[in-house]
Amino acid sequence: MTVFFTADTHFGDHRTINIQQRPFVTVAAMDALLVERWNAAVRPDDIVWHLGDVARRPVDVAPLLARLNGTKHLLRGNNDPDATLAATGWASVGDYAEIDLDGHRLVLCHYPFRSWNGQHKRALNLHGHSHGSLKPMLRQFDVGVDVHDFAPVRLDQLLGRC
Repeated sequence: MTVFFTADTHFGDHRTINIQQRPFVTVAAMDALLVERWNAAVRPDDIVWHLGDVARRPVDVAPLLARLNGTKHLLRGNNDPDATLAATGWASVGDYAEIDLDGHRLVLCHYPFRSWNGQHKRALNLHGHSHGSLKPMLRQFDVGVDVHDFAPVRLDQLLGRC
């Protein structure tokens, strides 16, 4: 079992193609590539933490989750209404989480923090929201698809040890 992280998929959202200058002509092409790259990386028994901004339309979330490999946990983003959190297919939903993985304490949230719990003890902050637009900070990583070739990412990839 491998743990992956992702954020800011914005499935079905034409606005993201324009605002984030994603290299897609259509929403269908964007969504198809996101699903393809997710399933190429993530096996059915893997775990994925989605750090928010899943899809434009909450009604599309449950069928989408059924097509994506892995056990999926959601931490709400600013574009995730209650109906997205209520969709069938999430193993858990929340706004914030702290987990331990491979000897690292991870602080997970849609939003990047200026400071976070355990920062002085080498805890890492994984986030989305900024679509790669923030200046890098020590021990802070944007896990959004715009930064990671439209695919979920492992911790060792973030740390440059893959």
